[in-house]
Amino acid sequence: MSSAPAPPPPPPSPNPDAPAPPPRVVRAPPQRRAPGPRPWAERRPAVSVDLDRGRRVARTEVDGVRAASLPARHRLSVEGTRWQRDWKVSEAAARVLALPRDDARAVDAVLNCWAGRLARRNFPLLIREITISGSLKHAVHVFRWMKNQENYRARTDIYGMMIRLHARHNQVDQARGLFFEMQEWRCKPDADTYNSLIHVHARAGQWRWAINIMENMQRAAIPPNRITYNNVINACGAAGNWKKALELCKKMTENGVGPDLVTHNIILSAFKNGAQYSKAIAYFEIMKSSNVAPDTFTLNIVIHCLVKAEQYGEAIELFNSMREKRTICPPDVVTYTSIMYSYSVCGQAENCKAVFDMMVAEGVRPNIVSYNALLGAYASHGAHKEALETFKLLKQNGLRPDIVSYTSLLNAYGRSAQPEKAREVFKEMKKNACKPNKVSYNALIDAYGSAGMLKEAISLLHEMEKDGIQPDVVSISTLLTACGRCRQPTKLDTILAAAMSRGIELNTVAYNSGIGSYLSLGDYEKALELYTSMRASNVKPDSVTYNILISGSCKVGRYAESLKFFEDMMVLKIHLTKEVYSSVICSYVKQGKLTEAEYTFSSMKESGCFPDVLTYTAMIKAYSDDGSWRQAWDLFKEMESNDVQPDAISCSSLMEALNKGGQPERVLQLMELMKQKEIPLNQKAYFEIIASCSMLREWKIASEIIEHLDSSLSTISVGTLNHLLNFLGKCGKTESMMKLFYKMVTSCSTVGLSTYTVLLRNLLIVGKWRKYIEVLQWMEDAGVRPTLYMYQSVLPYIWRDNGMDYVILMQEKISMTLL
Repeated sequence: MSSAPAPPPPPPSPNPDAPAPPPRVVRAPPQRRAPGPRPWAERRPAVSVDLDRGRRVARTEVDGVRAASLPARHRLSVEGTRWQRDWKVSEAAARVLALPRDDARAVDAVLNCWAGRLARRNFPLLIREITISGSLKHAVHVFRWMKNQENYRARTDIYGMMIRLHARHNQVDQARGLFFEMQEWRCKPDADTYNSLIHVHARAGQWRWAINIMENMQRAAIPPNRITYNNVINACGAAGNWKKALELCKKMTENGVGPDLVTHNIILSAFKNGAQYSKAIAYFEIMKSSNVAPDTFTLNIVIHCLVKAEQYGEAIELFNSMREKRTICPPDVVTYTSIMYSYSVCGQAENCKAVFDMMVAEGVRPNIVSYNALLGAYASHGAHKEALETFKLLKQNGLRPDIVSYTSLLNAYGRSAQPEKAREVFKEMKKNACKPNKVSYNALIDAYGSAGMLKEAISLLHEMEKDGIQPDVVSISTLLTACGRCRQPTKLDTILAAAMSRGIELNTVAYNSGIGSYLSLGDYEKALELYTSMRASNVKPDSVTYNILISGSCKVGRYAESLKFFEDMMVLKIHLTKEVYSSVICSYVKQGKLTEAEYTFSSMKESGCFPDVLTYTAMIKAYSDDGSWRQAWDLFKEMESNDVQPDAISCSSLMEALNKGGQPERVLQLMELMKQKEIPLNQKAYFEIIASCSMLREWKIASEIIEHLDSSLSTISVGTLNHLLNFLGKCGKTESMMKLFYKMVTSCSTVGLSTYTVLLRNLLIVGKWRKYIEVLQWMEDAGVRPTLYMYQSVLPYIWRDNGMDYVILMQEKISMTLL
């Protein structure tokens, strides 16, 4: 067996005479400095008060490394000269920023007097202060000076700040050059540097460069973060490349970086910039189903897309929900302006003004775009007074009118047939250093053309070229339309030749204007020649082109050719609009082809193209010509049930059908309906109503109708007025007949031989031969020569009443007439 280990020896006994050992000092571990900038690198707010001048200045100060903290060799060199200044970093930055931007030597002189230049740690602080101020040129001078210092060492943060500053100023090439330079100095870019470089390329619309930089970032083993993806997606979206933006969003999710609200807003903006409005609306619905809470920016994009997609009701509904939940997504000036634009497009200027007033009442200040939207609404209606008031209000609120403001006011005067006023606005625009553009010139050309002043419109084309603005296809289209209005066919050829000589290629709208002008002048051959040229130039005609050709061919009596154009349209598979259907139906009606017209009308409804009032009127006219009053009446009832409001033409056409079918009672019913719906009576309606009153011997209603003719008497044809005179005469209402005749004379209506013949015949029927002779005298005074029969017809009545003096007078008149 092994023996147990020996016990340890006892400790030695203490020696009382030996000195005591020194006490053991336990040192505390060194405290770590809290993370963050060092005290000398912090930006601290400071305030200085000048009591003598009564000024208070707030500023930010950064100490930096001062002269006392410099190494000994540098501190001695600083203390040994009186030219060195111990400024703070913020003081040195302020002195640099006070210098002229282009004076690099002055920057060098100031910084060479700064003692802090000898501390390398001051360089990023100085660059930070300069870049925060936003002065690019000062930062470039300081950075160049810094690189020439012996103690300079390239740093990632300095390059990052310089790249971000260049990005703020959209200096893409310079930012890219700094990025390559920092890598040459072996400074590894971090995520912020890459994001800044991607951001500057995104703002410049260079989405391919942005994608390449992100790929380089991944190759450098720096994972892209959400900011990186958002910048790249924004670059693609701003360029309208919504497909690439959507692809990157999917890739972002696959890489574990989930999209946030900013990402969703960028995708919506990409759809908006790419004119994919329905996709933006669908994407918003997906957002709602994913419980992503939108903000005001999101809803503004959706409202814009709804307006562009012509879903005005949904846009207004979304706007109202924003107002109800204003604590979450309050509507801003962009929201109100989008709703104003929607009303402007719909032609509802009053609602547009109501939204504008609501915006002001709720404390949202309108911007120039808001005022321009209201001006555009008034301009589309030619409401020049309201447009001028809005224009003055714009200037009173401290905003400066831009080119859109002036052009809208110019349009308002042009559409109200005041070209001279439009010209004054044009001159004021130039006077206020607002250079007109093509849109302004085209609006003024249209103002002169609409007023029939073709010479002035053409002279503007030359003035436009003198100002260095080349006319475009819109200018040519406007002039071509003006030629049709002014009925000058020779100018049409001149304008087309001018477009060719200037190298302006006509588009579909321009060809439509030229073809429409030729057809309005009755020149079918020229219109056909221009249409042939359009097809030869590979310019695709649209539904408007064929509608012009079909309706224009009908007006010149070429019905077979109009149907041939309709066949061409079907072959080319061009969408059939209700205007085209109406023109084709009119063509069949003019040819008496009721069956074909009915078939086309049925095809129109089956295709989902709802008939309008013009289509219904064409069919009612067709049934009227065919004598089918029952079908015309049923069609009118169908029109009302489909919420298609009848107009004066459709009502008068139905009245004609009812009178032909022996239904005068229904004519009077229709007249009452027109009164209820406040539909004004046209001259054809007057004629048919009087005809129905004549059939029913309803002289009271006829008299009431005549009493209301004072305001519209000058617009009614002489034939209709003669019919009214004859009706009153037959009813024995001689006094009413004479009153109507007096109104005709006072309203400057053309009173000719036919009118006097009706009047004289009815006077003889009731035996008023003295009034008959008086009217004969009126005829002579008016320069209308009575016929021999008129003089001879009154003699038997004079002899019957022994009016021998008048017999002698009439015989003298007869003798003079025979001579």
